[in-house]
Amino acid sequence: MAYKMYDRQRAVAYARRWAFSRNPLFYDFSGLGGNCTSFVSQCVLAGSCVMNFTPDFGWYYRTSSDRAPAWAGVEFFWQFMTGDPAFLAENGGVGPFGREVSEEALEPGDVVQLQNSRGDFYHTLLVSGFDGETPLVAAHTIDALDRPLSDYNYAAARFLHIDGVRLSVPGVDCFPALIAGESLPMM
Repeated sequence: MAYKMYDRQRAVAYARRWAFSRNPLFYDFSGLGGNCTSFVSQCVLAGSCVMNFTPDFGWYYRTSSDRAPAWAGVEFFWQFMTGDPAFLAENGGVGPFGREVSEEALEPGDVVQLQNSRGDFYHTLLVSGFDGETPLVAAHTIDALDRPLSDYNYAAARFLHIDGVRLSVPGVDCFPALIAGESLPMM
């Protein structure tokens, strides 16, 4: 297994390019429960250029009907990125990975998930920058770019720092074609 750095600048550049529009390579899930986690997955993909094509337990997108639950599902995304043992045992660990941190430890390109009063995590956001110590975020469903996290109404939040990317072989640089909306990386 090889490792590479997560490119935070590319993740944020992708968010800036696509925050108020949709990359034609990806289905817009806004009418089916929301596009927020798919958008953040796209941003993380731009910063990693590695998908994990393990059925059910991976993190990948080929089409709207051929994708892993972790691509667009809030809880599944968290489980994949934080290395839930069930996911790691099944997927071999390839792809971006991270860990839960405090809000103060966030960096651009990291991820925030919001929880409602019932205890359900329902929204995924990408950290696009900071205004002083306040995280600014990018999101889909209700499109946003550089929106202060403090503007959201939520019961609690959890914070994911992307530590790096695991590779089984040296990766190909997918960023130019991805940000242009031309093609997805395929293994």
